[in-house]
Amino acid sequence: MIETCIGIFLARACDVSLGTMRMVYAVKGKTLIAPIIAFIEVFIWFIVAREALNTTIDSLWIPICYSAGYATGTMIGTFISNNFVNGLICMQVITQKDNHELIAAVRDQGYGVSIVALKNDYDAVEKEMLIIEINKKSLKELTNLIKKYDASAFIMVNETKLVQNGYIK
Repeated sequence: MIETCIGIFLARACDVSLGTMRMVYAVKGKTLIAPIIAFIEVFIWFIVAREALNTTIDSLWIPICYSAGYATGTMIGTFISNNFVNGLICMQVITQKDNHELIAAVRDQGYGVSIVALKNDYDAVEKEMLIIEINKKSLKELTNLIKKYDASAFIMVNETKLVQNGYIK
């Protein structure tokens, strides 16, 4: 029984990790790799589901291992996606107008920055929005740099699907 439980757990962890990766690639528009991963994912799922449902072992450990494998696969897939799948993100930073030190520091680190003046009817404080397109792996470094020069900066980050032209570090 223990071999069956371990096999079910590991197979589910594997196929769900692949499913998470497939979704990341599909959202990024990777039209070749996403269906290949989908095929492998569903193939593993079919084998493990068949094994879990057709086993002669009557134990609560089978669905527990199946569920634990699913949860573990979600965790592993998310970790892999966040740490190893490269992608582009757009950082929008709202800061005080004429924050020249911040803009110079960001540019000195090699990032391209577009600046948009903002109009705010709520208060009289003039602000600017910095638009910075970066590789996902640079997010923490750039966030720390921005906070160093403007601790109250409002920072928004969005995944980018497509970029044409421009400069990206």
